[in-house]
Amino acid sequence: MAKQTKRKTNRTYTIASLNAAMEAIAPTWAAADWDNVGLLIGSAAWPLTHLMLTIDMTAAVLDEALKSKVDAILCYHPVVFKATKRLLVSDQSQEGMAAALLSERIAVYSPHTALDAAPGGTNETLATMAGATNLRPFRTALKPVRECKLVTFVPHDQLDIVSEALFAAGAGRIGDYEKCSYRLDGNGTFFGTDSTNPTVGRRGQLETVAEMRLEVVVPLRALPQAVAALIAAHPYEEPAYDVYPLQATPQMGVGQGRIGDLPPKTTAGAVYDALARKLKAPHALMVGNARQKVRRAFVCVGSAGTMPLATDEGGCGVGDLVITGEIRHHDALTYQRRGATAIALGHWTSERPALKPLETMIKTALPGLTTMLSKKDAEPFGLG
Repeated sequence: MAKQTKRKTNRTYTIASLNAAMEAIAPTWAAADWDNVGLLIGSAAWPLTHLMLTIDMTAAVLDEALKSKVDAILCYHPVVFKATKRLLVSDQSQEGMAAALLSERIAVYSPHTALDAAPGGTNETLATMAGATNLRPFRTALKPVRECKLVTFVPHDQLDIVSEALFAAGAGRIGDYEKCSYRLDGNGTFFGTDSTNPTVGRRGQLETVAEMRLEVVVPLRALPQAVAALIAAHPYEEPAYDVYPLQATPQMGVGQGRIGDLPPKTTAGAVYDALARKLKAPHALMVGNARQKVRRAFVCVGSAGTMPLATDEGGCGVGDLVITGEIRHHDALTYQRRGATAIALGHWTSERPALKPLETMIKTALPGLTTMLSKKDAEPFGLG
């Protein structure tokens, strides 16, 4: 391995800038739950002027990174994935290369299945190259909710005081809007026991009070402060309030895999020929009859597994074409039984085309950043 000597340049960005850009391009919440995505090596505070993009981290890519004096590597496949007990510098293992990169202060970010799920990511890139249109995910991803709904009941003349206290505590923000609330007029009742000291009415008798139902959304991290502000500002001795959890929300256009419509009279063989030519796929394979007419493409880069068999649209069947990187024997048999055809382009070959559009998106988000696509990143399989 070549020893890296860092060049001295004026640095505008940090690794945190890359984190933010990638979160907008391929949000980490959209990744598969088994995956390991995001910043895997380094510090968000490290400076960033030169970024390299690659699918895999190999000894050749590591040497290229050192010689190119990059500050960070966007490595599609996670460099750190399994539980690691030792970090010994080496180019003979993923853990060893992770240690080498850390020792050279080269940060590594992995988007993996987050990029698969993202608009303009790996699956959409391959689907577009196949000629598919009207793209939609196999299943729409759900964005985790980090907010709740806080509801309380306030006398009319105290409504502004309580609502302003909640707003000051971080409640009532929806997107770029502030001081958002819902207010509904109604009546509340209470019976104060001998130990109470009601703000309105008398203890020992049933009271009916005109109140406003006040609802606000609150970030979960700000809930303790909001509840404390509510209690402090509310005129009642024992203010009533409810906290409701909010459900995860579907994010249209975000999710694993892509289904797309193919032009009329398209054959599986025509798509196979076009993709093999465009991608220079050295060992593309086909399942089924090349003359089969296909109307839909089920695209899943890398290894599709059984995903095309169970989607929001019922899964692949007669007239459908599965396009992926690699196919297991028994999955191929299942596609045949379903009446579908399939193309296996090679795992790496199916994923690599997404790096160029991703580089463009990063340069748009971080103008002036120097970027490069690894020239040593390569398909590990050959023809022999």
